[in-house]
Amino acid sequence: MTRHIEFVNLCNFRDVGGYAAKDGRTVRWQRLYRADSLGWLAGEDLAAFRALRVRSIIDLRHPYEVEKAGRAPETEGQLYQNLPIEGRPWDVAAFSEELGVARYLADRYLEVTEDGVGNLKTALETIARADNAPVVVHCAAGKDRTGVLTALVLSLAGVSEDDIVADYALTGLATERFVADWTRRHPDAALWPGFGLAPAEAMRLFLTDLTARHGSVERYVTHVIGLPPDAVSELRGHLLTDQIQEG
Repeated sequence: MTRHIEFVNLCNFRDVGGYAAKDGRTVRWQRLYRADSLGWLAGEDLAAFRALRVRSIIDLRHPYEVEKAGRAPETEGQLYQNLPIEGRPWDVAAFSEELGVARYLADRYLEVTEDGVGNLKTALETIARADNAPVVVHCAAGKDRTGVLTALVLSLAGVSEDDIVADYALTGLATERFVADWTRRHPDAALWPGFGLAPAEAMRLFLTDLTARHGSVERYVTHVIGLPPDAVSELRGHLLTDQIQEG
């Protein structure tokens, strides 16, 4: 199966299937995708996207981003939810070379887990329902907000931390193109030194800190976000293969 799905105008569209879960099962392909802004879908990209038969789109951008850059073109019967999970604006001035990109990003992701609880719950409830799949989760770059939500989902599914970190870091393959496209579309924008980067250490620090705060990622999801146990079970039931492999 193909993890990276090529589009003309999108840089970072990926299938998150194929990862092994701790019980021996595997995340199903073609059930959950992660992406950068679907507002750029047009022409042959739109035809390719519709061929995936996506049922649900979770757009994690702020409403003003949707208004400015556009949302995914409407498709009859498709569920679209705009669920911004970022609360406080990023304080780019707080970044320093001494702090490092990874630590700076991890701190921003922790803020999302504090500020975005309500919409994170709605997003996870949507992903948990089998009849909503296939689902695409996206933001602007498919890196930060999308990375946080995807990490929560994969962790609930029982995927190892190493694989969650590796999945996040795959965005690095799209960084050069994304930055070039962003600069072309926003010629007057000032880019901070870590713009577009997805160092593996950022996700590892985030998962370590989230676990230190709450005991585990699953405990954060069930006790802070409030996702009920039956939703966790349904999520695992349809995102994971049926066959448990013998080790």
